[in-house]
Amino acid sequence: MNAEAMRALLENVRNGTVAPDDALETLRELPFQEMGFAKVDHHRALRRGFPEVIFCPGKTVPQIAEIAHSIHARGNTLLATRTDETAFKAVRERVSDAQFDATARVIWAQGNEKLQLPGTLGVLSAGTGDIPVAEEAAVCAEVMGASVQRIYDIGVAGLHRLLSQLDTIRSCDVLIAVAGMEGAMPSVLGGLVEAPVIAVPTSIGYGANLGGVAALLGMLNSCAGGVSVVNIDNGFGAAMCAAAILRKIN
Repeated sequence: MNAEAMRALLENVRNGTVAPDDALETLRELPFQEMGFAKVDHHRALRRGFPEVIFCPGKTVPQIAEIAHSIHARGNTLLATRTDETAFKAVRERVSDAQFDATARVIWAQGNEKLQLPGTLGVLSAGTGDIPVAEEAAVCAEVMGASVQRIYDIGVAGLHRLLSQLDTIRSCDVLIAVAGMEGAMPSVLGGLVEAPVIAVPTSIGYGANLGGVAALLGMLNSCAGGVSVVNIDNGFGAAMCAAAILRKIN
């Protein structure tokens, strides 16, 4: 149940259009629903501004579909990450308006509340190979209500590419910088822009990249202020951080 539905239920109890016993039945599965294989947190939007998100790896397709239906049936926006076409087909049978982005590997469906965040989020990728992680960040942020400006393939191997986009980059209120290899792009941005930079290391790179560890450590050791770092390939985590920042813009 989202915040709007909760307020409506309480108002209906006050004015007598809903009996207290009926309201208790509606609230019976709050704050979470016990499903045996999962405890779905239906109060998360009230605490965090966005409903529980399904992380699909490790879950069976029927489990993903059942959790997705549980979330969306209560009016919440559905978002499932690291998923595939097979899971999408199963979810679509339970949530008819579900959509799927194959590059981002994300399933989503709008809830009863139209989510809209203030400001603009810039999602930047250092290379074309980083785009899948950047798209996870961009699509998740859009589902959360953000206005997203995508700027891709502007890594430091050709610094002039980044500089040519600097006016657009500086117009954004928050930046998500996605980079593999040595992960240098967020440090460069941190010295050029006022906006907070959320750095996302990717597992793209040659052997000494160590599956993204080199980029992660490079970003953590950035000498530029205002750069924060999420885990390797964690586009979703960056989107959540960006949304939390944008939500506080007056």
